[in-house]
Amino acid sequence: MSPSDESQCLERIRVVASIQNLAEADLVIEAVSEKPEIKFAIFKQLDQICPPETLLASNTSSISITAIAAQTRRPEKVAGIHFMNPVPVMKLVEGIRGLQTSETTFFHIRAVAEKMGKTFIEAKDQPGFAVNRILMPMINEAITALHEGVASMEDLDTAMKLGTNQPMGPLTLADFIGLDTCLAIMEVLHQGLGDSKYRPCPLLRQYVAAGWLGKKTGRGFYRYDV
Repeated sequence: MSPSDESQCLERIRVVASIQNLAEADLVIEAVSEKPEIKFAIFKQLDQICPPETLLASNTSSISITAIAAQTRRPEKVAGIHFMNPVPVMKLVEGIRGLQTSETTFFHIRAVAEKMGKTFIEAKDQPGFAVNRILMPMINEAITALHEGVASMEDLDTAMKLGTNQPMGPLTLADFIGLDTCLAIMEVLHQGLGDSKYRPCPLLRQYVAAGWLGKKTGRGFYRYDV
């Protein structure tokens, strides 16, 4: 990014000190940690603060949009808009309708994503939606393979990069996402779908308990300078 582009981007960002300032927005996109109780509390606040016409969206990667919308008095104006990480690089956005999301709301959510230059897909309001329903069990299985000694960490990553043409191996990707986030999503899948195949690997739980959360803490499956 050139200095002029950087300057223009920063000019478009207004930092506010209070959630109360979001009352001025036409669309609010929540992007806090993947914990239902935190998201529910925020949507209850937003519903009180924002005018009735404001659209509310969640960047959740796995939690039910219907359950989030139920925290408000405007469930028809709530939808999911899941950006892939890192957002500036990744083209995909998942759009998720809650049970009561209106066609008008979903039309505007799609329009916002496409105006950003993203490719928009629609996924049902099921645990993990489309991407994480497939991605997270793969990552969890890679951790299980490591836990069971199937191959070394480096060889597992190399196998998936060169054997399936992925840009990074699943253990590297888990570190990038955050192991706490991976665990939270697997727990949503396990609880929401009730199938043992979604049970989080014990090694993943152990790393999270140790505070080895990945790149953001300097230690996950790999070590990083922070």
